[in-house]
Amino acid sequence: MNTKGLFALALSFAIGLLIAGCEKTNKTDKNKGSGNKAAAALKGEIKVEGSSTVEPITLVAKKKFAGVYPNVNVSVAGNGSSNGFKALAAKECDFSDASRPIKDKEVKKCKDAGVEFIEIPVAYDGLTIVVNPKNDFVKQLTVDQLKKIFRNDMAVKTWKDLDDKWPKKQIDIFAPGTSSGTHDYFMEVVDKGKKSGMRANDGQTQLSEDDKILVDGVKKNEFAIGFFGYSYYEANKESLRAVPIVNGAGKAVTPTIETIESGEYAPFSRPLFIYVNKESYDKNEVREFVDFFLDNINDIVKESGYVALPKEVYSTAQAHLDKGLTGTHYLDDKGEKRSGSVVDIYKEANLPK
Repeated sequence: MNTKGLFALALSFAIGLLIAGCEKTNKTDKNKGSGNKAAAALKGEIKVEGSSTVEPITLVAKKKFAGVYPNVNVSVAGNGSSNGFKALAAKECDFSDASRPIKDKEVKKCKDAGVEFIEIPVAYDGLTIVVNPKNDFVKQLTVDQLKKIFRNDMAVKTWKDLDDKWPKKQIDIFAPGTSSGTHDYFMEVVDKGKKSGMRANDGQTQLSEDDKILVDGVKKNEFAIGFFGYSYYEANKESLRAVPIVNGAGKAVTPTIETIESGEYAPFSRPLFIYVNKESYDKNEVREFVDFFLDNINDIVKESGYVALPKEVYSTAQAHLDKGLTGTHYLDDKGEKRSGSVVDIYKEANLPK
């Protein structure tokens, strides 16, 4: 090889070492957190709106992210999944938290507004039905009994109306409001297309998008019943009792991390989501936050009291982000809902063509 060739080879080798060194340094610096000058220099505002059930997950992500990127301000509001999708369509947030998949009408609103979104499942949740600890007679409930308690067209007045052995005491109900994805999910189970809706304005029912109000209501009322995400129960389990629910196999199952993950706690185990505005993801601060969210998802989900999804789901989500793949997997090309496990549904082939 001539001198010129040797010089070119040496130069190429040196450049390769320099690039590898830079990559190693960048990765090392990033792990140092706020000591990284580039991370500390990143600034901006990130707005999140949506589900109060998903809010604790996003708040943990926010806390961890602040340790690496201290000058990025992340604001998180939990006013319900429906309100989150409204904010997404109105370009009022960078991503929305959701405790249910997006609906066809919400997809259309986003499309009309020119908003493309990337759908990302983040965790499993077990919608948890709770009573006051002093309630020692409700050992378990069936879905049919839940229908009689919560549906407007049934709306029993007392516990005795459900079981003649139970006391003739009024059932006071504390349930998520109509803007909540938890409300929608629960009614899908107990209403099954009847469109009767949840009971309301009957002197027995209080609806609220604020889970803290629901928790407090059941805590203070011996004969109350309510429901919300598993995380809120877990944080208040000293003053609430989770009711075992009879699943399709006829077994009464209490929500736990294990029974939610296995699907044994049915029909109230469900995936939770974030919906990222694609245009927002092009902003450095949003991209760093969402990528950080996924990179640390197992720790974030565990710390917030939920159940992590299979690794393959998170890998698919990152691939969707990298490719900029938009749309929902949960509606077919006719706008009809897809049903099944998140592993079966969350595939690139199920995105709109």
